[in-house]
This record gives sequence, C-alpha cells and structure tokens, in this order.
Amino acid sequence: MFSAIFTEKLDYFKRNEKPEVVLLIAENPELTKIVVVWAFLDIKQIEKLTELTGDSEKETWEWLWQNTTFSLTELKEKADISVADFVLEKKMKPLIGNRIIYPDGTVNSYVQRYLKERVIRLFEVRPKKVNK
Repeated sequence: MFSAIFTEKLDYFKRNEKPEVVLLIAENPELTKIVVVWAFLDIKQIEKLTELTGDSEKETWEWLWQNTTFSLTELKEKADISVADFVLEKKMKPLIGNRIIYPDGTVNSYVQRYLKERVIRLFEVRPKKVNK
C-alpha cells in the first residue's frame, strides 16, 4: 500500500505526462519487455519514508523512487531478459528518468495506449487473399 503523500506526489507526474516518451520504447524490444511486465512485479513503498527535502520536480521524482522497492531478479525472470543486474539497472534508467514507468507499478498512459494498440494490431483480422 502506498501512503497518501506518496500517492499525491506521484499523481502530479501522472497528470503531466508527455506523449513523446513512447518513442523511447517503440523500437526497443528489451525496454518494451520491461514496461510490459512492470505491472506484474511486486513493487512496494519502503516502510519508513525518507524526508522529502526539496520541492522541485527532479527532487520529488527521485524521492518517490528512493522510497520504492522491487526485485531486479523478479523483473529479469518475468521479462525473460538474461543480463547482469547492473546492465538491467542501466536499462531501467531511461524508463525511470523519462517517467515511462512509475514507482507504484503503473506505466505512462501514452505508453500504455501505444502497447495496447500494438497488441490489437496483432489480432486484427486481415482479408484473405483471393487466388485468381
């Protein structure tokens, strides 16, 4: 469960999403895998929140992530990515830094819509070719 202050601060970022971040995952299968499994991870707020010392966007975003915990091992297994933890952490940086994934286990709504549209296209019925 996430505290009221945590949720309040996070909601600010969700209300101010940027659609352009979709481009960062559009042609990157590994980042896409991470984003897809993000909602299925056991992501928690740490028990005792650290003090939020500043009120800039950067400081607030960093504070949210400092107070979040999840397992890189679980992420690797669910995303089926076989890389060292430090490599996975490096791959996570653009997803976190560009606010594609959120520390409550959710995903930027534009990215979520993009992924849903990709899935829908996979299942679209295409007309059969007629042999002449």
